[in-house]
Amino acid sequence: MKLVTFEANGQPRWGARRGEMVIDLNLARAMFLASQGREAKYLASDALDFLRQGEAAWDAAQETLEFLGSRVVEGIVFPKSAVRLRAPIPNPPKVIGVGLNYGEHRREHAGDTATAYPVLFAKFPNAVIGPGEAITWDSALTQQVDYEGELGIVIGKRARRVSEIEALDFVFGYCNLNDISARDLQFDEKGAHQWTRGKSLDTFCPTGPYVVSKDEIADVQNLAIRCWVNGELRQESNTGNMLSGVAALIAFISQGITLMPGDIIASGTPSGVGHYRHPPVYLKPGDVVEVEVEGLGRLSNPVQ
Repeated sequence: MKLVTFEANGQPRWGARRGEMVIDLNLARAMFLASQGREAKYLASDALDFLRQGEAAWDAAQETLEFLGSRVVEGIVFPKSAVRLRAPIPNPPKVIGVGLNYGEHRREHAGDTATAYPVLFAKFPNAVIGPGEAITWDSALTQQVDYEGELGIVIGKRARRVSEIEALDFVFGYCNLNDISARDLQFDEKGAHQWTRGKSLDTFCPTGPYVVSKDEIADVQNLAIRCWVNGELRQESNTGNMLSGVAALIAFISQGITLMPGDIIASGTPSGVGHYRHPPVYLKPGDVVEVEVEGLGRLSNPVQ
């Protein structure tokens, strides 16, 4: 399943993308129930509510999609060109960032290649935007805004003190994520490291265009990851190069921080960010940043 949040005919909706079509799962579910002579009910209030309902909602969604098949039903199934995609999980309970999780990025950052633990920071939900939405900032506040293409991990059920062996059972799926960072706030002139502030400004967490459920990803630790700025390839790696893989991250975080449905983990970025280029190259109005993790579509955002 490719889980989406979108607007159609001026209405906010959520559902699934199938090929070139986008399906309103609430209306599709109501249609299915009515066809069975049952009370027509919506499936969930939004994508986050869908995740919180767990396996029962998943089964109902799969049953509904099977019922629809390839049919195009006016007002329920839309061409993707007729909708505006939003952040697939527009209101995540929390976003947990992981710093320096690729060896090549750690080397360009600090010169070392190993650490005992993943480096964690917060990205507040106010930063979350969707595909096509603009990355913006106040130039009086920051002038060193950078991109970081990443794999986003979307939690599907409550995870507390889980083992690495069972960790992937708690994942719903994966999405593209861009960990936009204000470097002059992250590393201020007084030597203080304010990662959360530098990475949590409004619009600094583009995600999307959808969340791909984990059953559609054969091996999350073998996915190509790339980032472009204005069509120029700036980052290229593979999720297999993570220092701490997805399962290890979930196990580590959940030992002291309970993960909830809809939480997103930004799993770290490979080398090639603008801050460590020679000379540094930061984002500017008019730029377009694109992130693509293999199998997850492409996330594109303009800079204003």
